[in-house]
Amino acid sequence: MHLQVEHIALGYDQVAVVDELSFSIEAGQVGCLLGASGCGKTTALRAIAGFEPVLSGRILINGREVSRPGKTVPPERRSVGMVFQDHALFPHLTVEANVAFGIRTQARRHQRVGELLDLTGLTGFEKRYPHELSGGQQQRVALARALAPEPAVLLLDEPFSSLDTGLRRQMGQDIRRLLTERGAATLLVTHDQLEAFALADQVGLMHQGQLLQWDSPYQLYHRPADRTVASFTGRGCYLKARRVNGQLEHALGTSPLPDHHDHSEGQSQFDLLIRPDDIRPSTNGRSARVLQRQFQGAQILYLLELSSKERIAALFTSHDNFAVGEMVSIALDADHLVLFNPENTTAGST
Repeated sequence: MHLQVEHIALGYDQVAVVDELSFSIEAGQVGCLLGASGCGKTTALRAIAGFEPVLSGRILINGREVSRPGKTVPPERRSVGMVFQDHALFPHLTVEANVAFGIRTQARRHQRVGELLDLTGLTGFEKRYPHELSGGQQQRVALARALAPEPAVLLLDEPFSSLDTGLRRQMGQDIRRLLTERGAATLLVTHDQLEAFALADQVGLMHQGQLLQWDSPYQLYHRPADRTVASFTGRGCYLKARRVNGQLEHALGTSPLPDHHDHSEGQSQFDLLIRPDDIRPSTNGRSARVLQRQFQGAQILYLLELSSKERIAALFTSHDNFAVGEMVSIALDADHLVLFNPENTTAGST
């Protein structure tokens, strides 16, 4: 089971809203299209499902071409399951009947429905109708119904948006384990960075119809391809840095140039990306003043001002408890530095 999207363009009235979109998801993997509303991620999902034609490029499922210009295999013939953001349940069918709808084998139906109701925490709700359920319960019925036929590809459009935080986390991991075991290629669409990072093996950041980077969550966060990726995948600030004798000098001291940086380049001025978790308290570090603090339970997020008047965010454990106005000693603790050209948005690392 395998999903391939090759250089597709999508749009309406020949105006592209998605352009040159390419990625692939292997059997048993979870991929994610991440981005703000209107970036084109749901349009891409609908094209993979068979609800939208492509203007160019093609889509393949298990090596079979299901979309190209002039050809769109109907959704019911793609072995694709989809969970819509608005649930799209059958209002006249019970929970049990909704889940069983796509199961063709009668002998397997009862057992399969029972398994899925147990997985999604809906055991005991078999005879209820959608209007008798909460929004979160309806979302879980939609998930169970999409999983029931054991599709080759599962498409999830903001699947956990109606669930509370605890159930959202638990269900996400349960669903991921089930999909991995069954060997489905799964594509999740979300605007929630934490959800994408927790569930997906590969994440693609979309912006204005373009896929900016398709990578592992780790690489997306620590090695963003440009400033847009960096800003969407986590909080960050920038320090002015310059190359001096093969080293980087900045307001927090001196750091070695990244190994992946091209030392032969003539460029000497950079913007250095600083994540809140790159900063730690240090007894012999650089001084900074606490401007703001936000208590988050196990951690405290600080806004600090350096002697250079540059400002950075820092995330410390709540045991490192500093007051607004207090001076603290800090150091840069980053294993991988990301450099950007101050004159454009291309990262100095990949």
